[in-house]
Amino acid sequence: MPEVHEHELVIVGGGAAGLTAGIYAMRYGVELVMLTVGAPGGQTATATTIENFPGFPEGITGAELILRLTQQAENFGVTFQSAEVKEIQPNGERWRLMCGDCEMLATAIILAVGASPRRLKIPGERDLFGRGVSYCATCDGFFYRGQTVAVIGGGNSAVEEALYLSDIAEQVYVVHRRDELRAERILAERAFKVDNIEFVWDTIPTEVLGDDSGVTGVALHNKATEEDRELEIDGLFVAIGYEPNTEFLGELIELDHGFIVTDDRMRTSQPGIFAAGDVRDTPLRQVTTAVGDAAIAADSAYRYISERRS
Repeated sequence: MPEVHEHELVIVGGGAAGLTAGIYAMRYGVELVMLTVGAPGGQTATATTIENFPGFPEGITGAELILRLTQQAENFGVTFQSAEVKEIQPNGERWRLMCGDCEMLATAIILAVGASPRRLKIPGERDLFGRGVSYCATCDGFFYRGQTVAVIGGGNSAVEEALYLSDIAEQVYVVHRRDELRAERILAERAFKVDNIEFVWDTIPTEVLGDDSGVTGVALHNKATEEDRELEIDGLFVAIGYEPNTEFLGELIELDHGFIVTDDRMRTSQPGIFAAGDVRDTPLRQVTTAVGDAAIAADSAYRYISERRS
């Protein structure tokens, strides 16, 4: 039988939201453990430069911001444990978290599990993943110095990836299914001024082409002209949004297209379970909103736990 550990609060996820929740909850005197899969970080850690986080007028890299948040959480005494939650079940007035080799009983849970990059789901994508197909330019961009790459998408993430890659690759194509970007104006205007970034409008990828050596191109379909063509590239970076990491929840709590539904106190449909960050059903997914969510979630969890202490 797996060993069972009891905690007042279990925070699931170690990104910006999870770390902030840990900092706030520790300040409230809540006994807790933070569960992460690998090192803390989440999607924030992959951001090249975060320019809209208050207090950093020159910007800050995602990795540096996460490092600072982790150090701050450690300074407050947050305990980290590497474990992946497979299932959550009710256990009387508490919650049981199954993590494979271990189980935990918690009075309250904060879900800050974030979201994962959305896949194109086209032929060749899965087979060539890691051999030319990537979902993180900051992780893999250096492999393509002086080469030709394409970025799929038109939002902030796609434009940020393209700008980062433009300093490494010889040529960067941005393939977008619409005729204008969804990215913030400041990012779009910056990208339009870069000589080695070329935009391919009204176009969707239909197949990733390659062989044993890796990606050699991408098949494209222009929705306006109905034209099909192949674009020769050495690497393909997919940046078309994210899908919430909520499969393990099953039907435990209310979801909307996979995202967790909460009220303004970050309470889910189940008492004692709270959510924060990108995994939440929210109109804006930014680091700033994630840490705001987390502060509220920690306060709500503290109040919930305090009522049950007495």
